[in-house]
Amino acid sequence: MRATSGRTVRDLRRENRTTVLRRLYFDGPMSRFALGPATGLSSGSVSNVVAELAAEGLVEEAGSVDSAGGRPRTLLRISPGSGCMIGVDVGETRVRIELFDLTLTELARTERPLAVDAAEPPARYEVGVVVGHIRDGIAEVLDTAGVAPERLLGVGVGVPGIVAHGGPEGAVVHGQTIGWDAVPLERLLRETGALPATVPYRIDNGARTMGQAELWFGAGRGARSAVFVLVGSGVGACVATDPMGPGRALEWGHLTVRVRGRRCRCGALGCLEAYAGAEALVARWREAGGNPPAGADEETALAALRTAADALDTTAVAVLEETAEYLGAGVSDLINLFQPERILVGGWAGLQLGDAFLDQVRAHARAYALHHPAARVTIGLGTLGPEAVTIGAAILPLADFFAHGGRRAEPETPESEAPGTQPAWRTTLRERTAH
Repeated sequence: MRATSGRTVRDLRRENRTTVLRRLYFDGPMSRFALGPATGLSSGSVSNVVAELAAEGLVEEAGSVDSAGGRPRTLLRISPGSGCMIGVDVGETRVRIELFDLTLTELARTERPLAVDAAEPPARYEVGVVVGHIRDGIAEVLDTAGVAPERLLGVGVGVPGIVAHGGPEGAVVHGQTIGWDAVPLERLLRETGALPATVPYRIDNGARTMGQAELWFGAGRGARSAVFVLVGSGVGACVATDPMGPGRALEWGHLTVRVRGRRCRCGALGCLEAYAGAEALVARWREAGGNPPAGADEETALAALRTAADALDTTAVAVLEETAEYLGAGVSDLINLFQPERILVGGWAGLQLGDAFLDQVRAHARAYALHHPAARVTIGLGTLGPEAVTIGAAILPLADFFAHGGRRAEPETPESEAPGTQPAWRTTLRERTAH
């Protein structure tokens, strides 16, 4: 049966389920009475949807509240144990895998280090090693928590680079800075046999997964539009214009900030990442005469740079001040292009540099940006910490779960391709181009 708007009754029922689930998830516990005005659904629709969700174990009672002169109203909430998700962060020096219940309570975690080859940094991202780490990490967290694979809503994976979706091999990663050229990561993970075929993998850019986490649960919550900046070994960003919709990953780190400038990891000259990424920042400190700890990883070296600057070491101060100006100039481009309500900085390096450094970035951003949008943007730090990418990765299958009304995605059945079912313009243009 098809509704007058073109949507089927099944579509409408799914949308109603999605609306109730989202409201309970983000604003619950709530009573049936409160769900009506909060969702815009009739009391009858709310009762029907809640009855379905409760029968499926997705919603449970969570106490009661007094009502004005009537019987106490039963509160409802999402059942934490009704599903689980795994989030994976393929980071600069390690792969982190975490298992969460439906309310994002961590059930288990593990980390697998990625060996760093100073001569050839992309070597740390050898595809077979990363796939093996994800496979073994999934098995470990499931075993630790005693969770059957069939209970998973899915596995989300945050990776560096551009992720292309929709092809026959699933998600394909184009990670120029890490030496990945059209890596069919989804197919490779599926081929490990770590999970049943019914459990989906959702793969996306790490800045986008971080942005999704901050938008839903962190400093971006309530924003109408926001840009999320990830500063780690490299630099990336995500722009979001819909509080519930997916953000869009930006290769912001490869914006040219200096013509014929420093060589970036991507091979180009003058990229923002070549000046503001942690790897480049430590290298610039060394080139300027600084003394990063011998053999230290990037996090330790960056901490040493920050300590030296706090002690008023002139070389360290100069490097950080220049870096703040480059980042501020890059942020000004985000302000001018997207005119967001908020810009939030995250990533382990961005958070490690902290508020004092961010004050300088704010000043430079406002100096370089147009006055009108610059006066209306708030620039701050993310609040979910360096693990926001992992949390955001776990949200990917959760978002799909919501979009399908609390049910696993089912293959779409295509409508007939018979001529009588096609739009008139399609037939007309096909006949026109045939001559």
